Parts: sequence; C-alpha cells; structure tokens
Amino acid sequence: MIDTIDQTGPAATLEKRGNVALITFNRPHAMNAVNADLAGRVGEALEELDADPELRVGVITGSGRAFCAGADLKGLNAGESLAAPGHPEWGFAGLVEHAVSKPLIAAVNGFALGGGTEIVLRCDLAVLSEDAALGLPEVKRGLFAAAGGLIMMPRQLPAKIAMEAALLGEPLSPETALRWGLVNRVVPTADVLGEALRLAEAIAAGAPLAIQATKRLIDCASGAGSDWDADAWRLNGELIAHILDSNDMKEGTAAFAEKRPPRWSGS
Repeated sequence: MIDTIDQTGPAATLEKRGNVALITFNRPHAMNAVNADLAGRVGEALEELDADPELRVGVITGSGRAFCAGADLKGLNAGESLAAPGHPEWGFAGLVEHAVSKPLIAAVNGFALGGGTEIVLRCDLAVLSEDAALGLPEVKRGLFAAAGGLIMMPRQLPAKIAMEAALLGEPLSPETALRWGLVNRVVPTADVLGEALRLAEAIAAGAPLAIQATKRLIDCASGAGSDWDADAWRLNGELIAHILDSNDMKEGTAAFAEKRPPRWSGS
C-alpha cells in the first residue's frame, strides 16, 4: 500500500511494473474523493494502458488510508464538475464508462463507499482489505448511485440483495462482499496491493489477445455492451439530472458539508 501523503502531486499516477500498469488515486488528504482533475488523470492513464502493447493488465488502488471516498461532495455542493475535462464520456473517475480492452483489478486498500464501490464494481477483479467496506450510501445524501452502481450491482448480486444494499445504503462487510462474489480476495491491509499485483502478473502471463477476447466475451455475456446497457446508462443520466436539480440533493450535500443530519422535503 502506498501511504505517502502528497497534497501537491498529481491527483492520480501511473507506474509501469513490467506488463502491469499500477494506477493510484493520489488525493489522500481528501480520502481520494473524485474531482475533475483525478478523473482526467485516471482516464488518461487508462488510455495509455489500452494503447501500450507492453501493458496487459491494470491495477487500481489508492494512496493513504482510503481507496476512494466517492464523489467530492464538497466540490459538488460548490457547483464544481466532477467529469474528466474534455471527456465526459469516460464517466465517473474517468473510469466507469471508459471502454478498456484489458483487465482491471481493484486493490481496495481502505475506505471505498459510494463512488469507490462503483469503481470496484467496474473493475474485473477485486482484492479487498479486511479493514475496508463496500456500499452505496448515496440515498442518505439525497442522491442515488449514479456512477453505474445501480446498473452493475444487480449483475453481480442476487436482485434482492442488490436492492437491499442500494435502498438501505448500509455498508457491506468484507465477509459479505466475499460471500456474494463482489470481490475475489479479502486479505490484511498490508497485503492488498501485493495480492492484486500477483493476480495481475498471473493474468499478464497469458496470451494478450486471448485475455482481451475472454474479457470482452464475459462482459458481453453479463450484459455490458448489450443494447439494454445503452438504455440503462441513458436512463441513469436522465434520473441523475432530475435528482441533481432537487432540493433534497442540495440539502443532503449541504448537511454532509456541515456535518449535521439532513432535513428531507421530498422535493
């Protein structure tokens, strides 16, 4: 795990480790919450991963004690965009709607609720710290999991389990995440990155074109990239536009910033 806190460096970095691209969220002072700068840099790193024939697998992790705390709600409350500059089509964190032909592994080293969980859902494999938790608490902030969580979670969990997790907004323990198959491994925090890199290197040892074809076909079979997938993302966009204009969203993010309970109006 990378634990150097650097508030002046780039918001995300790419390090080449043989055939593996290690992409690190680097806003530890903000628990790696996603802003436009981080989204842009992650998106650019994924473009490099896809274009470089020597890179075969990507590992995504966070610096400091968090993996990713989701959207930068303070920035959102201030009216700031979270999209990658010039590339809104890449989606949240420059990643969740970004078409990448090579496998991505989430090395979840710490806090990963909300958008952090949606990043995990978007990755092909995940290694989770035994001290971390996943979950979609957006309904408690006047929002919903609009970075694809409500599209991807029902594909990876039984429908009623996914519905309960999304409607209650309560965190899922590492044991629960492993039992339902949201992650591949649960390990001590100090071992998260090492285990993810081990998996990445094992995958990278396979034939590159065969690995990419395998990922593409499994994605297709699970519904990603299907005709309905486009409709789901379109509806997702329409609904979040409505929610972002609601009084409850304004109240939810303001209450979060002011560290007080929200007062919902249902409007």
